Amino acid sequence: MGDTGELRLQFVGEEGMKVNPTKQSPEKKANYKRWLRIGLYTMMLLSGQSVGTLLGRLYFANGGKSKWLATLVTLIGFPILLPLYMIKSPKTPPSSVTLQSKPPTAAKLASVYVSLGLLVALGCFLYSVGLMYLPVSTYSLICASQLAFNALFSYFLNSLVFTPFIVNSLVLLTISSSLLVFQTDPVSDDGSDGTVHPDSRAKFVTGFICTVAASAGYGLMLSLTQLAFKKVIKKENFRAVMDMIIYQSIVSSGAILIGFFASGEWKSVKKEMDDFHSGKVSYIMTLLWTVVSWQLFSVGCVGLIFDVSSLFSNAISALGLPIVPVFAVIFFHDRMDGVKIVAMVLAVWGFVSYGYQNYLDDLKTSSKLEDGLSNELSKASSP
Repeated sequence: MGDTGELRLQFVGEEGMKVNPTKQSPEKKANYKRWLRIGLYTMMLLSGQSVGTLLGRLYFANGGKSKWLATLVTLIGFPILLPLYMIKSPKTPPSSVTLQSKPPTAAKLASVYVSLGLLVALGCFLYSVGLMYLPVSTYSLICASQLAFNALFSYFLNSLVFTPFIVNSLVLLTISSSLLVFQTDPVSDDGSDGTVHPDSRAKFVTGFICTVAASAGYGLMLSLTQLAFKKVIKKENFRAVMDMIIYQSIVSSGAILIGFFASGEWKSVKKEMDDFHSGKVSYIMTLLWTVVSWQLFSVGCVGLIFDVSSLFSNAISALGLPIVPVFAVIFFHDRMDGVKIVAMVLAVWGFVSYGYQNYLDDLKTSSKLEDGLSNELSKASSP
């Protein structure tokens, strides 16, 4: 969706080109505040993603059975984000203004939001099926494959160059997910991660396939979103990012609502609430905090896109996936056997490799901008 790095520079007449020691302190203070914001956004993203995933598993482990409802609560909280429209985007320096062609038509924008929204709805539903049938630790490790799919689709849609670090990441993440096929602890029919019933292996395979398919859909969605910003929207400010999230959420929530009522699962909500193992209040609070958690994730994700880049936001999101298996061992008593440990190590290794490539890209972009600045200063100082 955006460049891997960003260097904001602004000049005001000839005096702006002179080094002024008195100006350094405010700049350092602003940079300090920016990194505080980045740290806050990172915490919001990681905590929202981890808590949302664990609460989703808690819903199924305590007797929840509605896949449509579990999907809906991950999407329908988007009105919480509406106040963010009040945030003003920083003024763009004159030197970085890009002349654009005429803005896209409403029909083009609608087609982008609808198609991506439907893809998000399908992906979230498949994720819910995977979370219903898999131990949460296994589910989270399989989700790591979304980075590999993102890189693959970006190669075809966004002209991504396969560097050695990207290839290394793809291989490690593929092996990490493939190892989990040999897992022997599928979720039992009663929602616990314990004794296996005869048909649980089939459900495990179903959950595995759905989670891999959802990860592929998520990777495709990210690549298509980046392509949409480049070819259709042709701008990437805070409001454009917010429009993309809100309109996508409206479409995806509407699609899941239709499925929820068409499937007839809405009729069993009251019975499901009555039969919930930890009580009615716990049922309501589980769903409510699931809504809040995923919107917290969205705020952190949008904040990182706004302050750094979309690639950085995606890398942090993927890096946070191994956190969930650790908590799954504590709260759901998932077994952390040798296969899972190896898969986790490979997944983290793949994350680091992918993130390091983004770091190199960021250095390269910053270096080009600094070289351009030096050339401009040389021309301005020459008689």
